[in-house]
Formats: sequence, C-alpha cells, structure tokens
Amino acid sequence: MTALYPWIMWFFATSFFAYQFIMRVFLGLCVPEIMQKFQVNATDFGLMASLYYYGYAGMQIPIAFLLDRFGPRSIISLSCFTCTLSIFLFYWTDNWYLALLARFLIGAASAAGFLGASKVISLWFPYRLYARMVGLSFSLGLLGAVYGGRPVSHLITLYGWENVLLIIGTVGLILTGLLCLTIKPYKVSFLHEGPVFLKNLKSLFSMPALLLMAGANLLMVGPLEGFADVWGVPYLMQAYTLQKEDAAFVTSAIFTGMLLGGPLLAYFAEKFNASYQITALCGLLMAALFSIMLLAQGHLNDTLLYVMMFIVGILCCYQVLVFAIGTAYVSEGMRGVTVAFLNCINMLGGSFFHTTIGVLMDHFWTGATANGQRLYEAHAYDYALWTIPLAAGIGGFVFMLLSPSRYKTNKSAG
Repeated sequence: MTALYPWIMWFFATSFFAYQFIMRVFLGLCVPEIMQKFQVNATDFGLMASLYYYGYAGMQIPIAFLLDRFGPRSIISLSCFTCTLSIFLFYWTDNWYLALLARFLIGAASAAGFLGASKVISLWFPYRLYARMVGLSFSLGLLGAVYGGRPVSHLITLYGWENVLLIIGTVGLILTGLLCLTIKPYKVSFLHEGPVFLKNLKSLFSMPALLLMAGANLLMVGPLEGFADVWGVPYLMQAYTLQKEDAAFVTSAIFTGMLLGGPLLAYFAEKFNASYQITALCGLLMAALFSIMLLAQGHLNDTLLYVMMFIVGILCCYQVLVFAIGTAYVSEGMRGVTVAFLNCINMLGGSFFHTTIGVLMDHFWTGATANGQRLYEAHAYDYALWTIPLAAGIGGFVFMLLSPSRYKTNKSAG
C-alpha cells in the first residue's frame, strides 16, 4: 500500500487537471444558449471566454509559489473547491457581472491543475520518473478536454446546459473531498524564497530573445485556445452545418492529436536538434490548415475536417518545445520561474483571441436577430477566425528568425 499511495495521490491531482479542462471547453458547447440567457453579443461573449485565461495566466506564478510554500494538499483542494463554487455561481446567477466573475474564478482556480499534479510528482516520485510522469499527467488531463466535447455535448442535448453544469459542479464537490482525504499533508515552508523568486522573474524581462519567443508562442495558441476551446463548435455548426455533437467531435480531435503530439515533436526535435525549426514549421502548417478550412467555406466533409484537426492537435504541442528552449536558455535555478512565465504569456493568448474574434464577429454582423438575440452568419465567423491562421503564420515566421546560434550565446551568458 505504501508503494501504491503516491499513485493514488497523483491520480486525484491529475483528475482535477482533467476536470478543469472540462470547464475550459464547456463554454464553447453552449454559445447561443449563454448569449440568449444573458442577452449579450459576440463581443461580450468573447470577454467572458477571455476571463478564464486572464485568471489562469495571472495565477500561474502565484500558484507555483504557493505550492512550494504550503504543498499540494491545501492548494489543490482549495482550488478545486473554488472552481466548484464558481461553477455553482455561474449556474445560479442571472447577473452578467457575477457570471463574468465566476468565469474568471474558474480560470484562476484551474491554474493549480497541471502545476499541482507536477508538484505531487516532484514530492513523491523518484526524479528519474519526473519527465515521464509529467507527460502522462498531461495526456490524462487532455482526456478531460476530449470527453468534455462530444459526450458532454450529448448530455447538454438531452438534459440542457444548466442541468449538466449542475452535475459538473456536484462532481467537483466530490473531487474536493477526495483530494483532501488522499493527498498527504506537507510541512509548511517559511524559507525566505520570495525575494529570490521575484528577482529571477524580473531578470527574465532583460532577455529580449526570450520575450520575443513568448510573444510568438502567444500568437500560435489560436488553434487551441481560440478555436478548440470555444469558437470551433459554433463555427462548424454554422459554416459546415454540423450537429452540435458532431462539431464537438471534430474540435475534440485537436485534443486527441495532442495526446500524440508531445512525445512525437520532442522525439524529432531531439533527433534532428531542430527545436526552433520544428516550432516554426508547426506555426506555418497550422496557418495553412486553418486557411484551407476557412477558404473551403463549408465544402469539406466531416472525416477530412477531423483528420485536419487531429494534425493541428499534433502541431499544437509545439509548446513542449518552447518550454524546452526557454528552460535551456536560462540557468538551472531560473527554470521553474521561466516555465511559469512562458505558460502565463501562453494562456494570455486565449484572452487575446477570444476578445478579438468576438469584436470582429460583431463588426461583420449583418443585423439579423431572433427573439431579440443577434444571429451570426457563416461569413462573420469566417472573417473573425482568420485571426487564427494570420497570427500563427506570424508566430512561425518569428521562430524562423530566432537564430539557434544567438540562443547558445545567451545561454552561456546566463
């Protein structure tokens, strides 16, 4: 039982990581229903979607610090409980501003998902298993996004989105209790690490190449955080006339592809010593695939769309290479804060894309309404979603310009 216990702790910590993925993609499954309930337009909805990422990104560095100070039991349990209460608030309220607050809090609490699972691994598993266990955690966490697509969409069709939300919140309460019961307490640390942590964070802003890399990374997250998380399902329903469950199935292919993409891209990057080139290629290929989908204007069949989105999912794992480049770029003592910083900027990409897409959809809205609610035609989605391939192409081009020789020079200097 002693040998099994670390696995039990890891399982429930990773379960929260998967759970927050369900809430991350849930909004995209009920876009018209939520817009109808709160009587808002696409710009307002884009704001709501973006608040998850503001919360998630803003809490990356604080959560990493709190996990070091107080351990995973208290931080993960509290985060899961906060996420659950926020879900109930979203279910209960008819007030738009309380709904925005709930979405923000769900994102902020979700920041402990992957970071918490990683902390459990670092505390209770041998170091030689760390990379393998983190990869396994990421894969299992993505199952939350996969099964949060078509299966949850089917439940919404059967029982309504608010009832499904209530069920998800109840599951969160149960998970909170299991986290409290299974994860061992951690001796609180009162070491004076704060000033060092902040000093390392400040020093990152004196590295132009690292900042450029973070910016390019932000531009390339559109296929995942802009399309798969929220706007993919309503776009495919409108432009490709798919049923909600089928549209959710196609967009979930991105998450399915990511199950394979991390190890695959890491293998090729290591084999050919070409992390920069492969990352750039990922950005350019994602731009090409999305351009084909948008230019086809509804004339691609379901199978081809699924295959294309599966490939996009593999390419989305370029983020694994970005983290590897970033941590190699700095000294060993700064790797933790560098990962937190890059992931923070990465998640801000979701806010950028949701806000931009929402504003553009309202700009290209033709004025059609039904029951007092705006109706967005396929062309509004087409124009707005061009943000994704254009940004991905620019991001890929930036990585082409980032010279490996420059990287090596800065690494030795750090």
